[in-house]
Amino acid sequence: MDRINEAAMRDAAVSPDRGAGKGLLRFITCGSVDDGKSSLIGRLLFESKALFDDQLAVLADESKRIGTTGGDLDFALLLDGLAAEREQGITIDVAYRFFATDSRKFIVADTPGHEQYTRNMVTGASTADAAVILVDARKGVLTQTRRHSYLVSLLGIRHIAVAVNKMDLVGYSSDRFREIQHEFTVFADRIGLDDVVFLPISAVNGDNITTASPNTPWFAGPTLIDYLEAVEVDDDRMQRAPLRLPIQWVNRPNLDFRGFAGQLASGVLKSGDRIQVNPAGTQSTIKRIVTGDGDLGVAVAGQSVTVTLGDEIDVSRGDVLSHVDAPPAASDQFEATVVWLGDQPLLPGRSYLMKIGAKTATASIMPLKYKINVNTLEHLAAPRLEANEIGVCGLELDRVVAFDAYAENRATGAFILIDRISNNTVGAGMLRFALRRSQNVHWQALDVNKAARARLHGHSPCVLWFTGLSGAGKSTIANLVEKRLHARGLHTYLLDGDNVRHGLNRDLGFTDADRVENIRRVAEVAKLMVDAGLIVLVSFISPFRNERRMARALMGEGEFLEVYIDTPLAVAEGRDVKGLYKKARGGQLRNFTGIDSPYEAPENPEIRIDTTAVDAPQAAAEIFAAMAERGIIAAD
Repeated sequence: MDRINEAAMRDAAVSPDRGAGKGLLRFITCGSVDDGKSSLIGRLLFESKALFDDQLAVLADESKRIGTTGGDLDFALLLDGLAAEREQGITIDVAYRFFATDSRKFIVADTPGHEQYTRNMVTGASTADAAVILVDARKGVLTQTRRHSYLVSLLGIRHIAVAVNKMDLVGYSSDRFREIQHEFTVFADRIGLDDVVFLPISAVNGDNITTASPNTPWFAGPTLIDYLEAVEVDDDRMQRAPLRLPIQWVNRPNLDFRGFAGQLASGVLKSGDRIQVNPAGTQSTIKRIVTGDGDLGVAVAGQSVTVTLGDEIDVSRGDVLSHVDAPPAASDQFEATVVWLGDQPLLPGRSYLMKIGAKTATASIMPLKYKINVNTLEHLAAPRLEANEIGVCGLELDRVVAFDAYAENRATGAFILIDRISNNTVGAGMLRFALRRSQNVHWQALDVNKAARARLHGHSPCVLWFTGLSGAGKSTIANLVEKRLHARGLHTYLLDGDNVRHGLNRDLGFTDADRVENIRRVAEVAKLMVDAGLIVLVSFISPFRNERRMARALMGEGEFLEVYIDTPLAVAEGRDVKGLYKKARGGQLRNFTGIDSPYEAPENPEIRIDTTAVDAPQAAAEIFAAMAERGIIAAD
């Protein structure tokens, strides 16, 4: 860690009593590359006396050695802490800083301007109440200015200050300022930004940062710090919104106390209020509002509390408490806007873990409707989303969740998507509305169920999921297993990859997106066949762990057996009965697993068959024995 940022970690210790009057404002700075975001924040820290003497000494030394201001204090160095940032003179990571005035405390996020760091900008903006969008007075409104302005609008930031920076380099021209003001206003109207203030500033010289500048006598508006001190924080607005208390923890320290802890996302809660637990819809009365400093009569948005209820009803982590007369919506199917953060693309049909508040569900992308060109606002057809791209898609969840549209409540309308294999956060999203079909299509209960069909067949239903490279021997071994099961009088069906592509999946190719959809369809068919009481043998390459895990999740406990037909690539390629490897090596067959498309081997399969050690009949016998050992079939 460099000396400047090591000292800057102490920012929060400066004047701890300052700013206590009007609470905390979180805001971001954003805009195009080299518009002066880091310099502006550095200037704010300097003017608000948030720097120690040793920080100033280090800054002066660094400014002379690597600064860009001719030996004067280069305030950008206070924020650009990564080595790559120093070398290139740009911001890459999100840098957070604390400072305070006599009226308010602030946390500011300096976000990067480059398109490839859009996900960093979204991270910094996710909790902001206001945004300062910088525009270089010489360059005007650029593509990145529009991009970040659109993201600010998308993320629900309502208060915008457009800081026209480097006015000193255009001679403090009022005509140039008004040109930029007009150009940005036209674009702001298109994206729904209506609370916009324009400020002519010079971050390097300090014009209109904390005091009115004599260089802009034609400007009668506020200074930047005056604007920031007067902005309404989101908590003030959310106190007027309907009550939402997402439950984060069920607090049961002893037999005599059962409370439900969380932070009020919106509204006002009073002892004695009649509340509803969502999505279940059960109702009760607030008995106590408990905090570490004692009980409260009233709690407001932004406060963390534990509540007790007057009735013994079921309340779990992830539920949302509301007033009875203004509950949130509840659904398991949505239209949502997604900002993709992952290095691997978002693929329709693939399942992810979705976290909304404290509730976690399994979500599938169905379908990806379009991606948004944030530079032109065009809606473009797309089979996938790459890193930093934004799209609108359908979401199907495995359970009903309580929610509000993101435009109405950021806390109960925002979610993240998590990769089920790596546990990395790969997407951030905003719920738009529940899909109508989620309210109109219901599961029909039937009297003849899976258990009844299993009793009729005389065996337990299950899926044997054969996976491995092309040429590994999956279909050969699966066929032998089915013949042996059939000879025992057991009810089976074999779903083979090639056969299914002649009908159900004939419209699919071999791209990653098509492979995901291929397995999704087959898994759903296998689920229906298991419900019919059958032993289902599925023989597909199924190269991705994520989709095999999705198929497993569709089945009941003990109903899914992953059978890994483990054959080295060289052995499988040496067999090449269909000549596919030869075509792939010759460039005639694209996206072929093992050659130019990956195969992700199972990590913990129920059954592993080493085809270099056993032949097909021996492999079938091992699988048969494993089924008997698990009680799926009777032993020989």
